Amino acid sequence: MHRAETEKRPLPAIRLRSSISPREKRFKRIAYLYILPAVVFFILLNAYPLITVLWDSFQFKSLVNKTLTGFAGLANYREVVHNEYFRTALWNTVVWTVLSVAGEYLFGIITALALNQNVKGRTLFRAFIIVPWVVPILIAGLTWTWMLTPDYGVINLWLVKLGLLKEPYYWLGELNTALLTVVFVNIWRSFPFYTISLLAALQSVSRDIIEAAAIDGAGIRTRFWRIVMPQLKTVSLTIIFIHVIWTAINFDFIFIMTEGGPLHSSETLPIMIYRYAMEEYNFGNASALASMMLGFMMSGFILYYLISVRKNRG
Repeated sequence: MHRAETEKRPLPAIRLRSSISPREKRFKRIAYLYILPAVVFFILLNAYPLITVLWDSFQFKSLVNKTLTGFAGLANYREVVHNEYFRTALWNTVVWTVLSVAGEYLFGIITALALNQNVKGRTLFRAFIIVPWVVPILIAGLTWTWMLTPDYGVINLWLVKLGLLKEPYYWLGELNTALLTVVFVNIWRSFPFYTISLLAALQSVSRDIIEAAAIDGAGIRTRFWRIVMPQLKTVSLTIIFIHVIWTAINFDFIFIMTEGGPLHSSETLPIMIYRYAMEEYNFGNASALASMMLGFMMSGFILYYLISVRKNRG
């Protein structure tokens, strides 16, 4: 009887003491205070302009026609999509991005493999390979524009003297070669970033495994595709994804060298945004196109993230 009553008797409430001491709370408050300036800086520099662009994309906002104001809905987006040069700019952006990133990766991995060999003077070569990457885009663009000029450019002079051309060619002034020429210059400047990144990854590949595979009879191609490339997979995907975004939104190189010409043959979406905003002063259309590009970039990022998570779980 006594035991039954004891079992039915409710247990006394137990007070759980906080595991966080006052000192730890004070440290947390101090940490938040240190983070606060960075948060405010991020909001002012990124979040506020981004929200403003998204808001303006749904507004009639033009400095030329001040009477046209108010909510536009999807009118700006429809006007951008139906622009006669939108498809050309979209295709040029795809070509510019795909060829640039593919060329950068190809030259990057070739030079990384070469610099990873035990040859004389490789430290000097590794120092020189980074030079194009540290050259400012403005200087690189103007220098290459001068070298490619048909009248006094050294590139045309060399090609004519070598017999590869009968006469100087206007590489940046022809419809068929303007965009491809800028792609080549962009590859020249950007591939050292791939070289350094891939070279660092190659340093972690075990030479013992490669030597063991060679002893077992694996050829150079087999060792490269079965041993080396899997070790470079993570680095390769990361730098390719980053450069797809950087290249797609790149404005400087094309504008410096061709300004999107001739006849819009090298115009990309960032150049088109510039024309809307700084030449036509139509900030509604410019914001709409910028928001569309932001949507493309975010979709690519989410897709990449989902694929990475699925692979890690698998």
